Amino acid sequence: MTLKIGITGPIGCGKSTVLGLLATDGALVIDADQVAREVTSPGSPVVAAIVAAFGTRVAGPDGGLDRAALAAIVFRDPAELRRLEAITHPVVRERILATIRDAEAAGVPIVALEAIRLVEAGYPALLDEVWLVTCDPQAQRERLASRGLAAADAAARISAQSNLAERVRAVASRIIDTSGSMAETEAAVRAALAAARRSDDPPS
Repeated sequence: MTLKIGITGPIGCGKSTVLGLLATDGALVIDADQVAREVTSPGSPVVAAIVAAFGTRVAGPDGGLDRAALAAIVFRDPAELRRLEAITHPVVRERILATIRDAEAAGVPIVALEAIRLVEAGYPALLDEVWLVTCDPQAQRERLASRGLAAADAAARISAQSNLAERVRAVASRIIDTSGSMAETEAAVRAALAAARRSDDPPS
């Protein structure tokens, strides 16, 4: 039986780290952002729909998207972000669901789905667990700065997700705090996975 875990949390709080640790335990990792990039590859119908909605200012020279220009628009205006998500989410969702179905058919032991809009997209109903990955604000800012994100851009992205953790807490099975050392994060993930596996075991 495939254990299906959803991973979500604010930007810069270590979701990719948690996914990497799960992958070492045999999880098939699905990154919704990566799926979104795949469906918005140059020349795709999704790109055409986004350019039609936002204008040529978000079109890249290769027939793809100018992602920086698009991010500058949507992370500063919640209405624009919702407009983008209305275009991309249905296509991304269908591809994710197909991947999960294939994994279950193949007997993959663990599927870990990372999605920033995990709850809003309705994924918890399809999953066994939802893990909220959090960290303290200072660690979050430092990690975003280490990625080369300007302070203003980091602040805009953090603000756009300001109440994400609060929304997810209501449905979260477990909370993984990554504010500490890598060793502490690894221990927290291992403990959470062990508990999730026990919860997923059928009664004897």
